[in-house]
Amino acid sequence: MRILIIEDERKLARALKRAFEQERYAVDISFDSDDGLMMAETQPYDAIIVDRMLPGNFNGIEIVKKLRKKNNTVPILLLTALGQTTDKTTGLDAGADDYLVKPFAIEELLARIRSLLRRTSSSASTSLSVGEITLDPTRLTVSHGDTPVTLTAKEFALLEYFLRNPNRILSKESIMSHVWDYDADILPNTVEAYVKQLRNKLDKPFGTKYIETIRGFGYKLIAEKAKSDAQ
Repeated sequence: MRILIIEDERKLARALKRAFEQERYAVDISFDSDDGLMMAETQPYDAIIVDRMLPGNFNGIEIVKKLRKKNNTVPILLLTALGQTTDKTTGLDAGADDYLVKPFAIEELLARIRSLLRRTSSSASTSLSVGEITLDPTRLTVSHGDTPVTLTAKEFALLEYFLRNPNRILSKESIMSHVWDYDADILPNTVEAYVKQLRNKLDKPFGTKYIETIRGFGYKLIAEKAKSDAQ
């Protein structure tokens, strides 16, 4: 899943980026409000973390209001040094989903974001399953039936994106924008290589074919187990 952090304290922003990447999120950072708002409006994110006080033309509250005015429903968590009740209610009334006062433990922020993502997930379960494939984003585990499958961090992120969009055709551009960071230097054939790696680990050893190539469009994770065909 992809997170945007809008935070002008660069040391904190980079620490948060490292923490989320260890949890297998793709993470983008913006250090000012103008760039952060542009990224939030033009890129697909699963959650946004925004500081209340930012350099630029907007503060965090104004960013939240602008996104909500455009019917952007992405979960947003506000960070602030202001801890009064009125400050919290102002942020929540603007449309933020949660509010965390500085200083805070990074573990608490990670837990808050996981909670927000669960609330917006179409599935009540924390695990994602299609056919015999099961992915647990909390425990960072993947299995095919009763067999554990070991994936790299990027393979895990790619599979999670497929599992959150079963039976939907996902273009290479869509996959790149969700699975890789904004500044990642990748090409469409990078996606092809990772899809091949997933097939080698999830399909080939078990004689199944979950990930289909839709020529000219992209890929689709089919919801029912299928016997593998010649590629």
